[in-house]
Amino acid sequence: MKLRIVVVGIPGVGKTTVVEKLKSVLEGSQLVTFGSVMLEEGMRLKWIRHRDELRRLPVEKQRMLQRMAASKISRMGRKVLLVDTHLFVRTKEGFWPGLPFDVVRKLRPTHLILVEASPDEILQRRMSDKTRYRDTATKEELQAELALARSFLTVSSTLTGAPMLIANNAQGKADELASSLAATIREAAG
Repeated sequence: MKLRIVVVGIPGVGKTTVVEKLKSVLEGSQLVTFGSVMLEEGMRLKWIRHRDELRRLPVEKQRMLQRMAASKISRMGRKVLLVDTHLFVRTKEGFWPGLPFDVVRKLRPTHLILVEASPDEILQRRMSDKTRYRDTATKEELQAELALARSFLTVSSTLTGAPMLIANNAQGKADELASSLAATIREAAG
């Protein structure tokens, strides 16, 4: 059975760290970052110069890049494909779904994993990450985003029939979390 595992989380939960560690412990798996595929397409079209400009594009252009990325990823054929993405993106127009119906349908996930962390941990991680241009947020806004992520995850699971798992990425525990998720994935693979 081929597994297409979509791993999501709000910025600062450590999702990318967890998914990279997960890839390293799952033999034969392939990791693809949805935003990187969107970035490649956006740069090819000369719409953007770096990743953090993606969320500032008009929603219409973002949706076009999403569909292009989903089509490209859907053709990847490893036994275990890990897709690192976001459930939603904060835009000037409001929260915009990272996995709208047409995109999640093209991806055809077999599993959905939401990585979470406490608002305090997220704030600390965002402030210490000098490689990204992150929007500022209060602890209350992060709590609302975490709740919103669970809602978006539930909708994605309902639309696809894929089981959903919520995983806490406590500070300093990413290796343990990746090992635990790998065991779950191995069991699903049979």
